[in-house]
Amino acid sequence: MASAAPRYAPPDPTLPKPWRGLIDGTTGYLYFWNPETKAVTYDRPTGPPPPPSPPLRRRPRPRPPLPSSSPSTTTTRGPGPETSPSIMTCCSCFQRHTESGNRVQNAPFADHKARNDPSFEQRFSAGANPAPVPSTNPAPQADNGNMSVDAYRKKHEITIICPGREAPSPFMSFQSTGFPSEILREVQQAGFKAPSPIQAQSWPIALKGSDIVAVAKTGSGKTLGYLLPGFILVKNLRHNSRDGPTVLVLSPTRELATQIQDEAIKFGRSSRISSTCLYGGAPKGPQLRDLERGADIVVATPGRLNDILEMGKVSLRQVAYLVLDEADRMLDMGFEPQIRKIVKQVQPKRQTLMFTATWPREVRKIASDLLTNPVQVNIGNTDELVANKSITQHVEVTTSFEKGRRLDQILRQQEPGSKVIIFCSTKRMCDQLSRNLSRQYGASAIHGDKSQAERDSVLSEFRTGRCPILVATDVAARGLDVKDIRVVVNYDFPTGVEDYVHRIGRTGRAGATGIAYTFFCDQDSKYASDLVKILEGANQNVSPELRAMVGRGGYGGRGPRRWASSNDSYGGQGAYGSQTRDGPSFQSSYNNSSSGNQYGGAPSFHSSSSNNQTSGAASLPARLV
Repeated sequence: MASAAPRYAPPDPTLPKPWRGLIDGTTGYLYFWNPETKAVTYDRPTGPPPPPSPPLRRRPRPRPPLPSSSPSTTTTRGPGPETSPSIMTCCSCFQRHTESGNRVQNAPFADHKARNDPSFEQRFSAGANPAPVPSTNPAPQADNGNMSVDAYRKKHEITIICPGREAPSPFMSFQSTGFPSEILREVQQAGFKAPSPIQAQSWPIALKGSDIVAVAKTGSGKTLGYLLPGFILVKNLRHNSRDGPTVLVLSPTRELATQIQDEAIKFGRSSRISSTCLYGGAPKGPQLRDLERGADIVVATPGRLNDILEMGKVSLRQVAYLVLDEADRMLDMGFEPQIRKIVKQVQPKRQTLMFTATWPREVRKIASDLLTNPVQVNIGNTDELVANKSITQHVEVTTSFEKGRRLDQILRQQEPGSKVIIFCSTKRMCDQLSRNLSRQYGASAIHGDKSQAERDSVLSEFRTGRCPILVATDVAARGLDVKDIRVVVNYDFPTGVEDYVHRIGRTGRAGATGIAYTFFCDQDSKYASDLVKILEGANQNVSPELRAMVGRGGYGGRGPRRWASSNDSYGGQGAYGSQTRDGPSFQSSYNNSSSGNQYGGAPSFHSSSSNNQTSGAASLPARLV
């Protein structure tokens, strides 16, 4: 099997002489080499070269190789005469086509965790190549207004867990990233002035080829935190996209998947990076045609991707960069078996990144199984569930009959055109409340029974402001990134405080402030204790009525406890119902005595209160999303 020597990066006139850019043959990442001093660094050099490194074993200096034109081969690290067979070439034996040429036979790898080396960078020894990839951390640099690295991490509550290794310094400005000019131009045009904390710390780790577990709240910029390093890898590896993607991103919901796809198109267009999105609820035909044309990046929900894998229409053998986004939500939705089935189709010597908003036991378990010696990056405290402090939270203890009147008061207080999301527990309630609100306000509904075309249309009208009120089930609790949402209303309290935190996280995003109103009834009292902890942790006021409810015995959920905090104090979310391919359908029953009007009928804002309180469906099982 032929394998080409490592290649030099395209000439960069902005590099100080005699520094040269080199592209790692195994991972495709860019690093820098001083041929006079033999010094190497991942950080872009900006000043005079560092002092010479200790003498290395002398070897003949190779001629600069020409870039390889074969999409099925990669090279070894560092400019040296020793080469090894390409990972992708070795894996090519797993990709076999039938006589028709249209079906790919995907054979799972025997051991999806066969990568035993602690990190990619440890495969470089000082004597093997004249320009080894650096394994030491460069000295912390002051940046971002002369702020030291320690001060930056303390300010943004960044903690890093990487036993036996020293974490690289964060990129506190876009200029220090060394990203290609076309990517930086897209970022600047989007209006970003500096990387978010999760981006600043995860980018240098990802560019070194390490696996990452990143735990950060919603709206913190996680999407670009994994997309931009993926772009760099795609550009450097230069795989044939028709043979399969180089980057695979798994997402729990259609809405989040399409949102990631939009970001990939927006920031990857100038770099000529192709991408496609695979999700259920839409015809397979257009998605299959995108795969046939070739896609460097595939964003998918686990259910639809497994369908297409079973059809033999996509190969994952070229995937070198795997991302699990909103991993906690995917596990909540019952996708763990499907995720493990997908991962078995991906080469073992991949780079895996897991981004999550919470850090419960289930996420820790799958991270230990699928990632190899990951570097964990935490933004804030991961040992307890914390709400965004930029959101003003109002929890009102009320009755089911008072919800409609209070909701009308809240909506009347808003400026005309302000975007508002109202969360309900059931699809029926979502539709009925939306119809009643539409008589006086512009409102539309979104939930799991809506077709993909309907959901896309509703979200488009909401984003543009043509329909400023969105009534939704928890299908919109994560992944919906509309930066100018002013108010979130929890018309029905969710089935756990984790979902509460994600619901209110639809406002107060990207540094903005927001307001959240929550209607809390007697049947929600089992969550009172946990809710008080969330409010106190975010420095919010707790009403005497809510504290009194805690005193009457509201001490956490009665379902299985799943939150793995230091004090193990957060309640569970109950047992799951039946699961479908694109996610489970959760079943929960409510009795007449506790639910009243809440699950039977929505209040009409043009009807008398007596009409608002009639319903014969209060005792029916409520199918939750």
